[in-house]
Amino acid sequence: MIHIDYQDKRPIYEQVVEKIQNLIVKGVFAEDMKLPSVRNLAVELSINPNTIQRAYGELESNGFIYTVKGRGNFVSARDKYMDNEKKIAMGHVEKAAKQAKQLGISKTELETLIDMTYEEEGE
Repeated sequence: MIHIDYQDKRPIYEQVVEKIQNLIVKGVFAEDMKLPSVRNLAVELSINPNTIQRAYGELESNGFIYTVKGRGNFVSARDKYMDNEKKIAMGHVEKAAKQAKQLGISKTELETLIDMTYEEEGE
């Protein structure tokens, strides 16, 4: 389910974070589902348990998972992590809009691009 690309220049923990986030957002990992233990996932992926612990820490700080002491890591409620993801996305949009304005790209051009993107994705 999770595949590590050793040709990828990103650290392994970032790849693990990205893969688990995608599985959560797609609903493969459901709300309140228990994730594999740090040790089991490390063995499955043949990587250091500290790498998995770091990835789980990042996922928890981003609101994707929560930890129950002595029981493990579980998938958070969708609204918790989606709120965080929306804030991040809106920050990217704001930064891009400011940059576009500085480059002389009109509001109309940006709106057209946004409309085209939503039409391609099937809003």
